[in-house]
Amino acid sequence: MSSLDLFAWIVLIILIATLVFVFCLLGWLPGHVAKSRGHPYADAVRVAGWITLIFGFVLWPVVMIWAYVDVPAPRREPTP
Repeated sequence: MSSLDLFAWIVLIILIATLVFVFCLLGWLPGHVAKSRGHPYADAVRVAGWITLIFGFVLWPVVMIWAYVDVPAPRREPTP
């Protein structure tokens, strides 16, 4: 094996490690944002982030928006 082949293998390993790291970071990010913002459904956002990332990434931006949007507080009846 020549030095060029060795260099190609090293680049390939670094590329695969970077892709795995970015994939894990994108799966973790919505749940982390929701938890740090005190979202009432932080666990659901975390699971949805991983599921949408695994099944095609199409709805991942929607989950990220959901992580930033809080559910409004229920209305209270005015006391007379």
